[in-house]
Amino acid sequence: MSHYLLAVHGPAEMNEFGNYASKEDMEQAFADTGAFNDKLRADGFWVFAGGLEPVAAAAVVDGQGEKPVVTDGPYLESKEVIGGFWVIDAPDRDVALRLAAEGSKACRGKVEVRPFGGLA
Repeated sequence: MSHYLLAVHGPAEMNEFGNYASKEDMEQAFADTGAFNDKLRADGFWVFAGGLEPVAAAAVVDGQGEKPVVTDGPYLESKEVIGGFWVIDAPDRDVALRLAAEGSKACRGKVEVRPFGGLA
């Protein structure tokens, strides 16, 4: 088994319902994502997952100098940001891609799949 990051990409600018067209669409996506999470747990792929606060809540820390420099906001200016993620334990890339497709359908966002190079 290998660990994979399934990162959900979405627009940096959101409306009152996130990136969903309506409150109903948002609530359905949340329900579908909850069901997907339950499936990951039941099938033994779940490690952990989380949704991220809006990019405006981000801070970048550069500790390379004598004193750390903290800058509010995202590191990169971008039209798309990572809005949430799953960390899964899957036997191979094909399974990770299949699960990413299911997660993408549930949350209605594009999902990037990246294997971990190792865990500390």
